[in-house]
Amino acid sequence: MNFKNIFSRKNRILLGELVRTDFKIRYQASFLGYVWSILNPLLLFAVLYLVFANFLGVGRDIEHFPVYLLLGVVLWSFFTETTNGGLKSIVSRASLIRKISLPKYIIVISGTVSSLINLLINLAVVVVFMVFNGVEFTWQALLIFPFIIQLYILALGISFLLSALNVKMRDIGYVWEILLRAGFYATPILYPLSMVVERSEIAAQMLVINPVAQVIQDIRYFVITEDSLTAWQIFDGDYRVFISYAVVLIILFAGAFYFKKTSGNFAENV
Repeated sequence: MNFKNIFSRKNRILLGELVRTDFKIRYQASFLGYVWSILNPLLLFAVLYLVFANFLGVGRDIEHFPVYLLLGVVLWSFFTETTNGGLKSIVSRASLIRKISLPKYIIVISGTVSSLINLLINLAVVVVFMVFNGVEFTWQALLIFPFIIQLYILALGISFLLSALNVKMRDIGYVWEILLRAGFYATPILYPLSMVVERSEIAAQMLVINPVAQVIQDIRYFVITEDSLTAWQIFDGDYRVFISYAVVLIILFAGAFYFKKTSGNFAENV
């Protein structure tokens, strides 16, 4: 994989065309079309808030908990959408790969860019919820962008790995689906991280080593409320704070390396 050529004019044009095509295919023959990209996380949020906040009382001690929960759902939905799309990206473009000689990594990146656009749309909805919920806007909200880049890089690295594995092992999708379900409950989305700290500080530390959990908690802290515990607070500012960042880089390079190593045989195997 030659990263030097990713932003060449030819590849930028190809990437743009693939992104537009991906949007058209994703919502083709859908009655609500692109509206589903907004409705999906909103409907999940509504169900979770009704059950866990209203009936079970989870998050009562968290300021602006509805927005707190919605933001977590939106970020997790982006991660799952990106990795699931990345997993299928090469196999779903089998005919294109067989007919045209093109950089295979562009196909994976195009799907992740489509998901990133959906995330930005959903974040606009979160902003509307913040206004109605009385969340104070400060300059710290701008820190959301580095954390989104971190989450995107993580999802991209996983997408490279899964897309290459899916060419050889088509049942990898079932394995990833199980891991995502487990990851959803192992990530402090439904419940505040403070609840975990009360029971076990070690368990809380293990949770925030997960880059997705670290990103969600940090964004909540800087954008919504300081009631959101961050990895820096959980680890008391020592070197373990950087573990989640190291995990992101390791996954990116490992995924890109495996993708490059196996991409030469994609046309014969898809």
